Amino acid sequence: MPSGEVLDLACGGGRHARLLAALGHPVLAVDRDPQALARAAGPGIATLQYDLEQEGAAWPFAPGRFAGVVVTNYLHRPLFADLARALAPTGMLVYETFALGNERYGKPSNPAFLLAPGELLDMAARHGLRVLAYEDGTVATPRPARVQRLCAAGPACDPGTVGLEM
Repeated sequence: MPSGEVLDLACGGGRHARLLAALGHPVLAVDRDPQALARAAGPGIATLQYDLEQEGAAWPFAPGRFAGVVVTNYLHRPLFADLARALAPTGMLVYETFALGNERYGKPSNPAFLLAPGELLDMAARHGLRVLAYEDGTVATPRPARVQRLCAAGPACDPGTVGLEM
C-alpha cells in the first residue's frame, strides 16, 4: 500500500488497523461500535465513531484523502462510490467480504449482505479503479466461508511502485 493515511472502515476490534499502523501508516479506524473502537485504539491509530448507515448520514471524508482503504466483512453498497472517491489517485483499495453461497456456511445468509458474482470487479470498473488482484471462492479459515477479495488501485497508481508487476 502506498505511504500515507489509511482508512479502516468498519474496523471492528482493529486487527487491520494495528497491522497497518505497525507498517508505518497513520490509520483512521471507523466503526459505529464504541466498544470495538476502544479495542482498535493504539499508537498510530485515530478512531472515529460514526454510523454510515444511519438515515441522513453523510460521507465524512474528502475526495482523495486516503492512500489506502481497507474494508473487511462489511457490505453497504451505497458506499462504493464514496470509497473510490476517498482514494488518492495513487491509492489502493483492499476489500473482502462475504459472497453468495455463504448461506451454506452460516451467517451472513441474507442475499442483501452477500456479494453477487463479480460484484467487486464491477464496482472497481464503474469507479475507475484498476484491479490488481481478485479472488472469488471459499476459504477454510478463520472459519469456512464464501468470499470475494479485491485489491484495486487508483488511476495514477504504478503497480511497480507497490511491489506488483502487471
